[in-house]
Amino acid sequence: QVQLVESGGGLVQAGGSLRLSCVATGIIFSRNAMAWFRQAPGKQPGMQRELVAVIGSGGSADYADSVKGRFTISRDNAKNSVYLQMNSLKSEDTAVYYCNTVNYWGNYWGQGTQVTVSS
Repeated sequence: QVQLVESGGGLVQAGGSLRLSCVATGIIFSRNAMAWFRQAPGKQPGMQRELVAVIGSGGSADYADSVKGRFTISRDNAKNSVYLQMNSLKSEDTAVYYCNTVNYWGNYWGQGTQVTVSS
């Protein structure tokens, strides 16, 4: 059974930083690309989730234009974990952040972690 468990969300002032973590079980983690998505307030779950960052199995990363230069995705295969370091946070970064991976058998999501940025 695949499980993705996020942590690290919270309330932070604009300009501050947070680090999100996601621990994956039930997959061969080192072989999977991992991604972070977010769902802004007022949006229906599953609708219009925004891809924030993705990291391949080899460590290559890509980012949404809205977070480039501020967010960094990384992974630790020994810990089956993926991270999202978020710096210079803005009020528009307020959202529920979800960890995600896709493989042959399915498309998997964590339960989400709330990030609230106060201005």
